[in-house]
Amino acid sequence: MQILNNDVIFCAVEAVLFAVGGSVSKEKLSYALDLSVREVEHIMEEVIFRYNVENRGIHVIKVGNGYQLCAKQEMNEYLLRVVKQPKKPNLSNALLETLSIIAYKQPCTRTQVEKIRGVSSDSAINKLIEYNLIEERGRLETPGRPILFGTTEEFLRSFGISCVEELPEFEEDLIKEFKKQAEEEIEESIDI
Repeated sequence: MQILNNDVIFCAVEAVLFAVGGSVSKEKLSYALDLSVREVEHIMEEVIFRYNVENRGIHVIKVGNGYQLCAKQEMNEYLLRVVKQPKKPNLSNALLETLSIIAYKQPCTRTQVEKIRGVSSDSAINKLIEYNLIEERGRLETPGRPILFGTTEEFLRSFGISCVEELPEFEEDLIKEFKKQAEEEIEESIDI
């Protein structure tokens, strides 16, 4: 891969990513740099490469359809000396279960989540929204127009993935085992 020759473009990308603080979409970078999205994708590959080669304390990561400037994890101990460590949400089993369903089924409604879980999910969904791990993605075109939920960029950052397609796939044997356990539990509850 060729190192970026145009230092002005590199500096502009760096300034935009730094100033925004969060992720910046390819389209916004395209507009800011007055380049095509394809050119931006190529430039961002070079920017990421350059940050990695130059062994800096910061790097650029791909998040969803955009890019973000971040401190490298190896620098955390130095950052913690200056700022308080942000509290990461402690996800209970109910929250993880709800989040998993939404991540794999998105977009989905509260009712769809509750049908899979078998219990009310109001509290879990509200907590996941508060933690900025899920968000409203529109409404279903059915009577009552229920809210559709999906994961956020914060979810991607928290789980260290750039898109939901990187979520692990379930093994067929594991699915069969879960189904067998569920059927046994149903039979036991009927016998009681």
